Amino acid sequence: MISEFLSVLVDYAWGLPLVVLLMGGGFVLLAYSRFLPLTGMKRAFALVGGQFHHEGEKRAEGQISHFQALMNALAATIGLGNIAGVAVAISQGGPGAVFWMWVAALIGMNTKFFECTLSVMYRGKDYAGEVQGGPMYVIEKALPKKVGFLAIFFAVCGLIGTQALFQVNQLSAYMKDQYEVSTLVVGIASAAFVYVVISGGVRRLAMVSASLVPFMCFFYVVISMYVLLSNSPKILPLLGSIFYEAFSGQAVAGGVMGAGIIHVLKIGVKRAAFSNEAGVGTAPMAHGNVKTNEPVSEGLVAMLGPFFDTIVVCTMTALVLLISMPEGGWGDASGIVLTTQAFESLLPGFGTHFLGLAVLLFSVTTMIGMANYNQKCWDFLFRGRWGMGKRAFSIVFCSCLVMGAVSEMNDVVNLLDIGYAFMAIPNMIATIWLAPKVVPALRDYFNRYP
Repeated sequence: MISEFLSVLVDYAWGLPLVVLLMGGGFVLLAYSRFLPLTGMKRAFALVGGQFHHEGEKRAEGQISHFQALMNALAATIGLGNIAGVAVAISQGGPGAVFWMWVAALIGMNTKFFECTLSVMYRGKDYAGEVQGGPMYVIEKALPKKVGFLAIFFAVCGLIGTQALFQVNQLSAYMKDQYEVSTLVVGIASAAFVYVVISGGVRRLAMVSASLVPFMCFFYVVISMYVLLSNSPKILPLLGSIFYEAFSGQAVAGGVMGAGIIHVLKIGVKRAAFSNEAGVGTAPMAHGNVKTNEPVSEGLVAMLGPFFDTIVVCTMTALVLLISMPEGGWGDASGIVLTTQAFESLLPGFGTHFLGLAVLLFSVTTMIGMANYNQKCWDFLFRGRWGMGKRAFSIVFCSCLVMGAVSEMNDVVNLLDIGYAFMAIPNMIATIWLAPKVVPALRDYFNRYP
C-alpha cells in the first residue's frame, strides 16, 4: 500500500512541470549568465587551488575554505547515486537517459553558480550563532514576507530529501549479496559511525570530507579508466547508442516516439538531480559555510560539483555498465547488484572487491554530507527549541539510517525523489527570482579580478 502510494506520488512530483522548471529555468539562467560554465571553469579551478584570494577573506564570516566547501558538497553528491543510481537510470530509461543526465549536468553547473552565490549573499545564523547558508535563509532574507512560508516548506522537505537512506540501503544490499552480512547489522554499524562524526560539528565533517573525497574519486576514476581503455573499441558505438536512444525513445512507452523521448528525458533529469543535486538546494547549504566575503567566487567553485559528479564519475559508470551489458539485458538485477555484476564481468576476481571498497567509501562520505544538510534543515525549523537540539537530531538521523538499511530499494528511491522534487520547487523559484541580483555582482567580480 505504502509502496504504491510512493510510486504514484513520485510520478506526480516529477511530472513535466518540474522538468520544465529545472531544465527550462536552468537554460534561462544559462543564457542570462552568457554561458558561464564555458567561460568560468578556469577561474573555478584556480580558486580551488588557492589563487585569487585576498587579505579580507581572513576576516570574513564563515567556517571552512573553498576547497573544504567543495569537498563537503562533493561528499554528498559523489556517492552511490554515481554507482547504483546510474544503473537505475539505464535500467529504467535505457542508454538515452545518460545523454539527458549530461544535459542536466551542464545546465546544472550554471544553476549551482546562481544558487550558491545567493547562499553566500544572503547568509543567516543558526541558534548557536554560527553562519549558515541555504535556500531557507535566502528565501527568508531576500524574498517578500508573503512567500516566507517557502523557507519552512523547503526545510521540511529537506528533512526527507537529505536522509542518507539510499546510501545505507545500497551498502547493506552489497554486503548482504556479497558477504551475507545482515542488513540490520550494516544499518546499526553505519549509524554508529555517522553519529561519532556528526557529533564533532561542521569542522570535523569538513576534515573527514577533505581527506576521503579526493582519494575515493581518484581511485574510482583510475580503475574505471582502465576498464574503458581495455575495451576502447566498444566506446564509440556505445556513445552513438546514447545519443540515438536519447531521441528515439523506442525502448519505452510502447514505441510511441514522443512519449518515449519525454520518458527518457524525465528519467535522465531525475537521476541527474539525485546525483549532482543541481537546482535541488542542497549544495548551497555546504557552500554557505565558506569563509569568504566574495559570493561570486564561491558560486564559481560550486560549478565544479556537477562537472566532477555527473560528467566525469557518472559517465565512467554508465560506459562500464553498457560495455558489460549482455545481449538479453541484465534480467532482474538492479542498483548496486547490477553495477557489481558489470565490474566483476570486466575484472574477474577483482571487480567485486574493488566495487566493495568504492561502495564503502562513497556511501560513508555521502552519509556524512547528507547529515550535514539534514542538520541545517533541522536547526532552521526547531532552532534548538523543545529539546530538539543537536543530540535529538543525531538520534533521529541515525535511527533513520537503520530503517533505510532494511527497506526496499524502490521505496527508498521514491521517497527521496519526492523530497528532492519538493525541495527543488522553492529553491528554483528563489534562484530565478533573485538572478538579477547575481549578474551585476558577477560582472563586478571579474572587473575587480580580471
